[in-house]
Amino acid sequence: MTMQEDYKIDEKGMPMTEMLYEGKAKQVFATGNPEVIIIHYKDDASAYNGIKRAQIANKGEWNNKISSIIYERLEKEGIKTHFIRRIDDRNQLCKRVKVIPIEVIVRNRAAGSMARRLGLPEGMQPKNTIYEYCYKNDELNDPLINEHHAVALGISTYEELDEIHGITERINCLLTEMFARIGVTLVDFKIEFGRTADGTLVLSDELSPDTCRLWDADTQEKLDKDRFRRDLGRVGEAYNEILSRLSRLD
Repeated sequence: MTMQEDYKIDEKGMPMTEMLYEGKAKQVFATGNPEVIIIHYKDDASAYNGIKRAQIANKGEWNNKISSIIYERLEKEGIKTHFIRRIDDRNQLCKRVKVIPIEVIVRNRAAGSMARRLGLPEGMQPKNTIYEYCYKNDELNDPLINEHHAVALGISTYEELDEIHGITERINCLLTEMFARIGVTLVDFKIEFGRTADGTLVLSDELSPDTCRLWDADTQEKLDKDRFRRDLGRVGEAYNEILSRLSRLD
């Protein structure tokens, strides 16, 4: 069922307008307020730049709830985000932002593409936290870039990148501590930023097992999208486990 079929009004009961964007896992809809959008979470799963695709029952609901819990906690800690509130099981009310086409990847341990690229054993914990940037461009398969590339491409400035890096460091500290409290190791995660109509830099997109590598701190069991990428099975159970643990936080 699409967003248009199961949710036709915005937060003030006003008719929604057109779908602004559809990605691999979410749809974005306009509302009667030009500065507010509704993000609808789908059950679609994809990996390897869309080569592998499937539907996982209830994934959209779990990611919506997980991301909402995390964003509410980040807001309480002073992190400015696009999140306003969760409307229902699949929909969030968010501020409309102009997206900065940079994906920031934070790596607390070696895993995934970095482990393969550098020949590192998966799970190795480096002495430093590793920060990477990707240029969000589907035609180029989101290539790795550095800050000088970003400035040369005209997609950011050095000053903006410094601000993004400072916020990202703070987010990593908060998320690492939060997940540790529920017995989960935050291996790595990716985030995006945008600017609201008044120019405020805010965290956007989502934080969920789709965008974070999350391992059980005791067993090292993967509780994230790698279960889908690597055909490990029990994908839904892993997402639901993260939601269940987060829901028990004080």
